[in-house]
Amino acid sequence: MIPFSPPRMDQQIVDAVSEVLLSGWITTGPKTKEFENQLSDYVGCRKTICLNSATAGMELVLRWFGVQAGDEVIIPAYTYCATANVVMHCGATPVMVDIDPQDFNISIQRIKERITAKTKVIIPVDIAGFPCDYDELYKLIEAEQVKMLFSPRNAHQEGLGRILIMADAAHSIGSSYKGKMHGSVTDITVFSFHAVKNLTTSEGGAVCMNLPESFDVEEIYTSLNRKSLHGQSKDALAKVKAGGGNWRYDVIEPGYKCNMMDIQAAIGLIELGRYESNLSRRKEIFARYEAGFVNQSWAIRPIFKTEEKESSYHLYMLRIKDATEGQRDEIINRIFDKQVSVNVHFQPLPLLTAYKSIGYKMDNYPVAFDNYKNEISLPVYFNLTDDQVDTVIAAVINSVNEVL
Repeated sequence: MIPFSPPRMDQQIVDAVSEVLLSGWITTGPKTKEFENQLSDYVGCRKTICLNSATAGMELVLRWFGVQAGDEVIIPAYTYCATANVVMHCGATPVMVDIDPQDFNISIQRIKERITAKTKVIIPVDIAGFPCDYDELYKLIEAEQVKMLFSPRNAHQEGLGRILIMADAAHSIGSSYKGKMHGSVTDITVFSFHAVKNLTTSEGGAVCMNLPESFDVEEIYTSLNRKSLHGQSKDALAKVKAGGGNWRYDVIEPGYKCNMMDIQAAIGLIELGRYESNLSRRKEIFARYEAGFVNQSWAIRPIFKTEEKESSYHLYMLRIKDATEGQRDEIINRIFDKQVSVNVHFQPLPLLTAYKSIGYKMDNYPVAFDNYKNEISLPVYFNLTDDQVDTVIAAVINSVNEVL
């Protein structure tokens, strides 16, 4: 069976983790700080904090910005549930909007229709690692009539004076937008380092801060770090550096427990150091898929590079033209029968019980459903060989021909 997305684990990773395990320091410490600094350098942002997941990162940012009951956060209907869940955790309302027909990303026009005085944050999602239309989004939120609608509740919101843009870039590390690395494009960018992502720390995530210069990112880093450690005024590394007589700490707020460990950061440092080779291989796989499907009349191939945007090549999201949801599912069954693993990204949120049961209706997001019903994600990872890619292509083509 050709797997869908195994992590790239090898002796380099084993050696790096072993070094940390034997160092006497395995939780948040020097490796995590080094990883944060290297990520900031790689993406070109002002400051980065690493956490145990992208989900935790998004929620901490929402709470730092003061999002609460009565507020609204605009998100795409086409995304993983984490994007909506963090809004719900804060007591706010996820306002779902439809996506663009050309790709899987949030529609700027649909956002425009849903902004109200309650809107505090917009969370665009780069599906498959293909960046959203960020310049158009900023034009929208910087428009005078939209800024006049903004109703700040606290000093952070007053200081920004507009809606916050926090990119859910779980798929996007290594992508670029108009010549800038993603991570330096929006106010906040949140990456995921889950096991199936391009760059993994087994579990983990990073919050990259690129807020206006008027914001003190060192102060924000301290605030987010504190929130990630139960609101404690000193982390373990700070207490050790301060000396044995400085053990005493305070708890400033009732925080959370979502810090990244040095064990994870050690994996991330290896992955980041060789990330360009990872991207290069993924591009080769995409090119082979393109050549394999270009002459298939039923194949709707994904957009992954334009003059202004380049994907991180995270997912090859193939669509089967005119296929129903049931036909797509049967095609997937046939592909698995041929010893090839594939996936679907994603079930739109209104299809899920948690959101359907509170009133979200799939009928309100027709483009999202139309894209979802015939989508199949194909394997893309560093160790996937050319022969295996050819096997995937043949399995997909044969299965489609068997069903349609």
